[in-house]
Amino acid sequence: MNATPHPPAVIDHESFSITRTIEIAAPVEKVWAAVTEPEHIARWHADAATLTAPEAGGTGEWTFDGYGTYPIRIEVIDRPRSITYRWPYDDQRDLSDANSTVFTFTLEPVPAGTRLTVVEIGFETLSDPAEALKGNQQGWTEQLDKLVAYVEGDA
Repeated sequence: MNATPHPPAVIDHESFSITRTIEIAAPVEKVWAAVTEPEHIARWHADAATLTAPEAGGTGEWTFDGYGTYPIRIEVIDRPRSITYRWPYDDQRDLSDANSTVFTFTLEPVPAGTRLTVVEIGFETLSDPAEALKGNQQGWTEQLDKLVAYVEGDA
């Protein structure tokens, strides 16, 4: 059952990608902070988060209870419009093109606040692309619902 008013994340099997678009009743600046600043990321996405610098090449770690701590790297940033992160998959603790995916948050102002789209790509290089797509589809559906609740509920 889908309890959110937003559609769930969608898998594109041909391009090995996941996409989800939602609208958040908050200004772009507030949503930008929630997807780029470790203290906010740790409130809705990861259980703990660090980043060395909010710039391309900036690195850090995101910890997920029950799963472990994973390195993260900012690949591209265009404040406050988009940010692209790379993170490992297959229980890897290092980042390489062969064991990781990249996901981009794109923010767009709309009359009701912010339209946020996440696109994750790179699944075709993983050991089990179908499993990874299914798991991350569920993950983005759940996590972006948490983002909405966090940003809209946080004064």
